[in-house]
Amino acid sequence: MTWYAGKSGPFSLKMQTKNQALEKLKQSKFRASFHLDKKNRAIVREKGMDKIKEDAADIIRKRLAPAFIPNDGKQTPYRAYPVFTAQHACACCCRGCLNKWYKVPMGTELTEVQQAKIVNLLMAWIEDEMKEDEEYGSMGNR
Repeated sequence: MTWYAGKSGPFSLKMQTKNQALEKLKQSKFRASFHLDKKNRAIVREKGMDKIKEDAADIIRKRLAPAFIPNDGKQTPYRAYPVFTAQHACACCCRGCLNKWYKVPMGTELTEVQQAKIVNLLMAWIEDEMKEDEEYGSMGNR
């Protein structure tokens, strides 16, 4: 699966993989400062990745996909839920960050494909964070 980033709009963009996007994000001191805390790790263990992914899709559909978001830039809490933390770590927290990092145009509704790519990126970040969680790994969820 490829993640898109570039200069020219949603269909003529330079392509990068999720792993390339995650590596680029690690170069940002701000984005790299986000990690799942104990509470959020416990939530992932309790709910499982399938439920977290469902929640991520719902959050992106409701809070990020609309063309116009009245409180854009303020709609994503920092640490209240694993998906929110992942959104900040992956620069998918608001339309401004999506535009800055991935050149996703402002003022246009995100397509289902774009939403799925965002969810997949968030889930890859959460999965990476959980690799260091001994309890999660011992549950066979790696």
